[in-house]
Amino acid sequence: MEEFHKIKRLPPYVFEQVNRLKAKARANGADIIDLGMGNPDLPTPQHIVDKLTEVVQDPRTHRYSASKGIQGLRKAQAAY
Repeated sequence: MEEFHKIKRLPPYVFEQVNRLKAKARANGADIIDLGMGNPDLPTPQHIVDKLTEVVQDPRTHRYSASKGIQGLRKAQAAY
């Protein structure tokens, strides 16, 4: 499958490049302390899980947002 031509014009994804550099350094024996994007090492507190479960079961939360969005962004999109 061929990539869309505009995709080819995008700059490299910085986090993919950082991950590749980290993997290469680790493969070469470097001890890497990763302070990048976090991955939780503790479970989500139960009160948060309970609230998320409660909200997702409410059919009123299954609709699109009624927000009008960000005015400057809307104007830019309309002008485009």
